[in-house]
Amino acid sequence: MALALLFATSLLINLSRERVGREPARFLPVVGNWSIVKDGAKNVVQVDGRQWIKGQPSAGLAAKARTIYGSKHEEFIDSVKAYAYFPYAVAKDVPDFHDGEISMRFRLIAGQLDQCAGILFNLKTNGDYLTVRFNGKEDNLVLWTFNKGKRSFVKRGTENVHLNMGEWHRMKIAVSGTQLRGYLDDKLLLEYTLAEPVSGKAGLWSKTDSVSQFDDYAVATP
Repeated sequence: MALALLFATSLLINLSRERVGREPARFLPVVGNWSIVKDGAKNVVQVDGRQWIKGQPSAGLAAKARTIYGSKHEEFIDSVKAYAYFPYAVAKDVPDFHDGEISMRFRLIAGQLDQCAGILFNLKTNGDYLTVRFNGKEDNLVLWTFNKGKRSFVKRGTENVHLNMGEWHRMKIAVSGTQLRGYLDDKLLLEYTLAEPVSGKAGLWSKTDSVSQFDDYAVATP
């Protein structure tokens, strides 16, 4: 059952003016190699984990951290370095996501170790965050938490779903207070009660050597 929310504000991140081959302007890469590529006539965001070097955040991390969190960036940088093999990029136009929905299209392109794509949310000034991700190696939707440099499993979706490589699919999370729901292609697969309400930055997430693409990133809030 979907959350009964009325949305007063909606944002769809438009990539049409982005420059192919460059880092995305609307998403700030914090960890990993992110760029704009073409899918037919459309611009999409791609993370390429094949270029990943263990323990290395994105280029210019200090400047990017200051962009996100200003003078509080030092603790953020230390936390990022603690698990720098989980690539993520922060949506610049989403200052603080709490109640509402985040949705996106994604497709898995390649990955020997992992084939992951996810929604990053609840990103704090100390680098802690939550993510709901799909893993093509495991065929599941899972909620993970990253707290004080430690990644912890929280909740797995109710059923396994196989997605073909190279095909576009839709992921969505819906948050109301402490209630979280996760959807894959509009099917509810994940429900969980969080320890506290969500409040923080949001964006895109991946893992290790995954090559994944993202489009139609949208945020709707009451």
